[in-house]
Parts: sequence; structure tokens; C-alpha cells
Amino acid sequence: MASAAEQLAANLNFSSFANATELKKRIWFTLGALIVYRIGTYIPVPGVDATVMGQLLARHQGGILGMFDMFTGGALGRMTVFALNIMPYISASIIVQLMSAAIPSLEALKKEGEGGRRKLNEYTRYLTVVIALFQAYGIAIGLENMHTEAGSAVVSPGMFFIVSCVLTLVGGTMFLMWLGEQITSRGVGNGISLIIFAGIVANLPNALASLFQLGYTGALSPFFVLVFLVLAAITIAFIVFMELAQRRVVIQYPKRQVGQRMFGGDSTHMPLKVNTAGSIPPIFASSVLLIPVTIAGFVNNSSMPGWLSFLGQELGQGQPLYMLFYAAMIVFFSYFYAAVTFNPQETAENLRKQGGFVPGIRPGANTAAFFDRILTRITTIGALYLVAVCLLPQILISHYNVPFYFGGTSLIIIVTVTIDTVTQVQSHLVAHQYQGLMRRGRGRKGRVR
Repeated sequence: MASAAEQLAANLNFSSFANATELKKRIWFTLGALIVYRIGTYIPVPGVDATVMGQLLARHQGGILGMFDMFTGGALGRMTVFALNIMPYISASIIVQLMSAAIPSLEALKKEGEGGRRKLNEYTRYLTVVIALFQAYGIAIGLENMHTEAGSAVVSPGMFFIVSCVLTLVGGTMFLMWLGEQITSRGVGNGISLIIFAGIVANLPNALASLFQLGYTGALSPFFVLVFLVLAAITIAFIVFMELAQRRVVIQYPKRQVGQRMFGGDSTHMPLKVNTAGSIPPIFASSVLLIPVTIAGFVNNSSMPGWLSFLGQELGQGQPLYMLFYAAMIVFFSYFYAAVTFNPQETAENLRKQGGFVPGIRPGANTAAFFDRILTRITTIGALYLVAVCLLPQILISHYNVPFYFGGTSLIIIVTVTIDTVTQVQSHLVAHQYQGLMRRGRGRKGRVR
């Protein structure tokens, strides 16, 4: 049975949105911040030849550069101040989350409430700076060593270029981190996710144009283009279904008598998402597997070690070994992240302290084992879903030259961020209606008096 909030949300209409002044301010702030982000993706890093950089990116499109350029909305291909985008912050936040499950002191901070979360956020920012420095320095050195028929990627190589490039890229990442936090606190949705979402969506029209161009020139048959679009729509619908799918565990609270009145006895449910990890497993798997390929592309073939040359060939996109390792790492990160974010023992203990229990399951260790069994089963379903969604586009990309933006990772990010943003908008509308009902209720009480 739907709750009162769900029933109220189902009755929302456009008039309630038009009257929600605070929500409209948040939406306009979010749009303004995203416009600032898109402007920054066109401000170039000083000293980089954009023409040469475009040729280099086209050459390494199948490597990690192509994937990062997708996340940055083309900023890496144009080598702009936001070339690193928000990826160092995402890596730092995931590392801190994983370490908080392995290091007791960080785990204690995680349980301290708001103060502990602020401290963990501070550690995340420091780690973001460190990761951004390493990545920016690697990009600066790599740019100086890149050459094409049109010339060198760097106009004036040297220490001055390296320092200016590192400072520019790190500053761009820190600005985007601050901008994402501002969107989260003063706008609608998760700011970091919306920045990545905006970068992917901004280049979707170009990807569609490339797809239609392939059909127009005969590289792809029109029938295949039509089938691909239908398949993409079915895939998006499937992703929406799986991202909203959850296992609802019934929780019962016993009745208790206080004086002459009876309290409690309510029944609720604990929702466990089928895909607990979201888009993190495919992002991490892609990053790890594409590093050898990208390094192999940067290193001179004559000085390349034999093992690195082998990895560069066998772990190329579309190769059987790449597909096998890609699927295995998605499954691994799905289980690992689910184990980090949901602790069955801690959840069972909290339920026992609150007097709640799962019907038919004894509180304590039996409840923890029950949660662990359910989490294992739904994580298996979620991992297989991620593998299917991510591998099918990889096959299309490698065999039919489908534009890279139609990858499974990008589709998952688009769907999950859209669902989260729409949910937050709906929450603001529900809160606005509740406030209106409370004001009308107070007005009636005043008239009665």
C-alpha cells in the first residue's frame, strides 16, 4: 500500500510546481552553474595546439583518453581548463569510502555523525588535490612527448609549460569540486553527478549526428541504424527498471503499552536496491583495464617491454580477453562496493536496539545472516545486469564503429542521475504541498478562535 507521501506525490501537478518559488530558484541556480561549467570546457590550457590534440585524441579514442573525454564533455579533447573534470574527486571519494571500511579510525569517524562526515569530506578534498596533481603532471609530460604529422602538441615545451599546465588543470578540478558542492547545497540534485551528466549529454547530439552520418554514407545500413535506435530505447527502459528495482524487507515493530494507551505495532519495509553500486563498477573496471592500452600507445614501440606490448594488444577494446576481464572486474567491484556500503551485522544490531525484527527471523545473528543472504542474491542480479548493459555496447563499438557516447557506462550515468534529480524535485514539491497544508490548517485554527 502506498504511503501518504507517495499518494501526495502522485497527485502533484504543474500548478504546484508553478507555486514552488524556492524550487524554481534552486533549478535556476543549477542551470546557471552548469552553464558556467560548459563555458569552462571551451577555455584552452595555454601552450597547447588544439589541432594536434584533436588528432591525438582520435588516435587514442579507444583508450582511457576516449573514456575521460566522454566524461568531460569534450574538455579533454580540446585540452581546456576542465580537462581533468571532476574525476579526481570521484576517485578520492571512492578511495576514502573503501578505506573507511578497512581502517578502524576512519570507520569510527564515519559513525560520529555530521562531524565525522565533515572530517571525511576534508580528507577527500586533500586526496583530490594529490590525485589531481599526479594526473595533471602526467598529462603535461605526456603532451610534451606527443607528436603528429602536424607537429608537437605543445607550442613551447619546458618547465614553465609543465608548471602552468599543472596549476591550470588542478585549479579547474578544484573549482568544479566547489561548484558541485554549491549545486548540491543550493540547487537540485547531486552536483558532482550533474556535472558528469552535463558533460555526457552535451555531446550526445554529435554522437547521434555521427551515427546518422554513418548510415547516410553507407558505412552502416539504414536498417541497422533503426535497429540500433530501437535497441538503445529498450536498453534505457531496462536500465530504468533495474535502477528502480529493490528488494523490500518487511520490518515489524512490537506493540507496547504506555498507561492506558497502546503504541507501536507498525509494519514498514527496508528497501535494498538491486544495483547498490550504481555506475561505479563499470567506471572503475574501464579505468583499470584501459591504462595498459593507453600507456602502450604513448610509449615508443622499440623501447616497450614485451609484457606491456602483449597487454596493449590483448586488452584492446573488443578483444575476448578484454571482455572477460571487463566482466570479471565489474562483478568484483559490484560485490566489493555493496559490502562496503551495507553492513548486515550493523543493520541487524540497529534493528534490535530499536525493537524491530524481520517476521520469522530471530533478532541478532540470524537477522544479519538473512540480510547477508539477500544482499548476495540481489548483488548477483545487479552485477549481471551491469555486465550485460556494458558489454553489449562494447561489441557494437568494436565491430560496427558505433559512436563511443552510446557506451553502457554513459547510459547508466544518464539514467541514474536523471532518476535522482527527478526524485529530489518531487521531494521539494511534496514538502511545498505539506507546508501549504500546514499554513492553511493554522489559518483555520486562527479563524475558529
